[in-house]
Amino acid sequence: ELWANQGSQVGEQALKFFGELYAIEREVAELMPDERRRIRQERSRKVADAMHQWLSGQRPRVPDGSATAKALDYSLKRWQALTRYIDDGDLPAD
Repeated sequence: ELWANQGSQVGEQALKFFGELYAIEREVAELMPDERRRIRQERSRKVADAMHQWLSGQRPRVPDGSATAKALDYSLKRWQALTRYIDDGDLPAD
């Protein structure tokens, strides 16, 4: 939404991370849960960890109360829930 409505570079980069995660999901969609979990842990974990580090680094750079700050705070505060699917081949990514 930030990228679409405001051309936010932070939003654009976040979408790239999500795109990588969803590309992996498309590849593992038809696999058995154990294999899906293994691949998620191998590939999605790396992308998610990089995204978390990037989000954490971006947060101090944006003004408190801004739409970008709210979006970053939302993701960072819910990070464990947002990435829970990586360790469970039965859970959908979203």
